[in-house]
Amino acid sequence: MGQPITVTLPDDIKQSLDDLSRQEGVSPSEVVGRAVRQHLFLRQFRSLRARLSATARGQGINTDQDVFDRVCRSA
Repeated sequence: MGQPITVTLPDDIKQSLDDLSRQEGVSPSEVVGRAVRQHLFLRQFRSLRARLSATARGQGINTDQDVFDRVCRSA
């Protein structure tokens, strides 16, 4: 069990949350917890990608094709 928090949502979002929780058969807390976890993961991923992209650009890696070429060359 996690720590309780209070969140205020606009009526339309609250209704959508309730609808989704009923459709999925889980509590609104579960839906919100999943959404927060996903949001935090995406923020962490984007931050890491931005840092790595800067390093890659410094090595002449600018596109997905550049990455693919480097991977294929080293294999």
